[in-house]
Amino acid sequence: MTKLTLISSALLSVLCSHSALAATVNGKVIDDKNQPIKNATIHIHGKTQSVKSNELGEFTIEVDTASQLHISKNNYIDSRIAITDSSNNLSVSLKPTSVETVVVYASALHKNSLEMISPVSVLSGDELRNKSKPTLGETLKGLPGVNASYFGPVSSSPIIRGLDGPRVKITQNGLDSSDASRIGPDHATSSDSLAAEQIEVLRGPSTLLYGSGAIGGVVNVVDNRIPTSSMDTLTGAAEYSHDTVSNSNTVAAKLETGTEGFNFHFDGTKRSGDDYQTPTFTIADDDDVEIENSVENTFIDSETLNFGSSYVGEHLTVGFSYGSINTDYGIPGHEHHHEHDHEGETEEEHAEHDDEAAEAPVYAHLEQDRWQGLVSYALHNNWIETIKLRVGYTDYFHQEIEDGAVGTTFTNQTTEARLNVEHKFADWHGMIGYHYSDSDYNAIGEEAFTPASVTTTNALYLLEEREFGDVTVELGARVEDYKIESQISEAEHGHDHDEIEEDHDDEETIGYNKSFTNLSVSAGAIWQYKPGHSIATSISHSERAPLSAELLSNGLHIATGTYELGLGYNIEGNEAHFEPENIKQETSTNLDLSLRRFSGDFGYTVNFFYNDIKNFYFQENTGLVFDEEDGLESAIGAHHDAVAVYQFNSKDAELYGIEFDAHYQVTSNAMVKVFGDSTRVKLKDNAGNLPRIPANKLGSELQYDLGDLQLTLTGTHYFDQNDVAAFETQTDGYTLFDAQANYQLGLGAVDAQLYINVDNITDELGFVHSSFIKDKAPLPGRNFRFGIRGYF
Repeated sequence: MTKLTLISSALLSVLCSHSALAATVNGKVIDDKNQPIKNATIHIHGKTQSVKSNELGEFTIEVDTASQLHISKNNYIDSRIAITDSSNNLSVSLKPTSVETVVVYASALHKNSLEMISPVSVLSGDELRNKSKPTLGETLKGLPGVNASYFGPVSSSPIIRGLDGPRVKITQNGLDSSDASRIGPDHATSSDSLAAEQIEVLRGPSTLLYGSGAIGGVVNVVDNRIPTSSMDTLTGAAEYSHDTVSNSNTVAAKLETGTEGFNFHFDGTKRSGDDYQTPTFTIADDDDVEIENSVENTFIDSETLNFGSSYVGEHLTVGFSYGSINTDYGIPGHEHHHEHDHEGETEEEHAEHDDEAAEAPVYAHLEQDRWQGLVSYALHNNWIETIKLRVGYTDYFHQEIEDGAVGTTFTNQTTEARLNVEHKFADWHGMIGYHYSDSDYNAIGEEAFTPASVTTTNALYLLEEREFGDVTVELGARVEDYKIESQISEAEHGHDHDEIEEDHDDEETIGYNKSFTNLSVSAGAIWQYKPGHSIATSISHSERAPLSAELLSNGLHIATGTYELGLGYNIEGNEAHFEPENIKQETSTNLDLSLRRFSGDFGYTVNFFYNDIKNFYFQENTGLVFDEEDGLESAIGAHHDAVAVYQFNSKDAELYGIEFDAHYQVTSNAMVKVFGDSTRVKLKDNAGNLPRIPANKLGSELQYDLGDLQLTLTGTHYFDQNDVAAFETQTDGYTLFDAQANYQLGLGAVDAQLYINVDNITDELGFVHSSFIKDKAPLPGRNFRFGIRGYF
């Protein structure tokens, strides 16, 4: 009902409002030395229409009265100019900047990376393509404040400021990726960095727009599958690369064209690779020690295809897209639990059975079909600027296969809709929105440690900003109704409670329904105290309800070699009983302070952050083990096949740290960068450390430009991680050196580039502390990546 009311109100406002008269605006874009700037983009705020300045910096554009022009150009600070029907012969001066400025689509209010109050990093263009890896975690882990969970190179999710899993929202064009990567670290993300136009990382709470699952941050993958600008020529790109460390080959292609406002898009990737090689390391298994030079079962065979089309008019944009993913990938470190009756066997037969079990390949087969639609209408009337509706449906299918047989099947069907109404009211510019999400998750088989569940979210949010001279203030709020429905096996748990209603038609299961109301509010400001210098600060309060995996898990998670229990269980003796009483929301209060300089030859961004989290959900080693015959028992004297029992717990925690990125243009051809981060995450009241918190890192990068040849050398040191939780081991530090060389080829109408990347030049052995299988899966060894890419 809330959704219908909001939509009706928006449509009524459109019908009742009067359109403004059109006008033609002429202008010129110049730099700080009064020289013309060619190919600057002049964009009408709230609309998709844009033009480019010519060689003399001149432009002509048709606008509505009371509009705003957004003028941008790489290596210059953006300018925004309010115009009326009398505006003409504009002169727009852009000041140079030491960093590239790009529009952050996840910001919702068309802000670029230098105008954001919240800390943000954006990978785009050749930088993204050079750093692109098969997973988001490996692609982004070099950014300050970002690390990777690393369950092998084909399943690695981003960790932001020590937070991962359900606290980091992964989206595609603002809609949830809707895979199963939040359920377990062995589940790969379905977002493909190879086909992305840019990847945006918002650090700190971003719950206002993206919901309670974004307490840690947001990773938004932006593509052009639904074109939002008119195209009138055929353009495309193609790329081939080869990696020696895993003998992998990658092919990617993109085509775009359009005519008279109708646009079409296609992109696709194909990647295949073998197990990856490592420096020599040892694995201790009981009394045996094995020497390895590779990580078994880390192959990948993946295909993606995406199609999209749109119509872009003066006010109206309508489009849709379809994408498919089909991937097989190995799951390293997988624990096998084959049962054999060894009674009466000879030692040779016993060993033969053990060898068969140990050699059984375990891999995942992933399929995803994703549909998205977009309707946007720009009004530019008295107060409504744009109404935008984005919808998506995702059908996700994931099987884990062992000995050629399907062990577990995971499915997730997600329907999502986001309606935004951008507006102006007096001196305030903002957005009011409605967000709906319905996720139908199911798991069947040996590893179905989380029961089937349906999670439904309905939310209203408001985001407003206002300029006070050099200071921009931003206020926001979101109220979210969050509901979980599931069926719990009564045979295993056998308890009735107030929140549980018995299903009388099936005595073996009981129905569980729980609703939460999550409230998020924020306030922030950015002060541009002089050109190219700013200070930004924000404070936010966010609430998060537990995911079904955190609340309802009860079973063996084979990939991590653990037995998992959710918040809703109480251990009594050697049994776990479902008693979901007094489940409280996770509440986060976050403070951010950012210092930025982006003018001249020297620039930097320094972020300080502090996060006080009440009822922090985390997996804690209980000191118990699970045995199929005896159930839960003490780890002391337990059978060697028993696995550790981890239960989700809820305690108060605090998180604080610093992240920075500085650069200096030594000469017109050489730039030096220094970056790093330090994050401390611990339980309050001296209750100990939290597990798998990433180590601090410090790095430096040298970029050198020799005309058509660009060279880059990067060194990153990961420090020892000694702040460990109970039953967790320390991790030694390591240093990685990487190099890149790109050569521009002149092939007429084709802009081609040859490149070679050398990763881990010194063949350093490194173990990732945040990985569940860190001792079994070190980082890859020395890798040469050869490639060629071309654009036309």
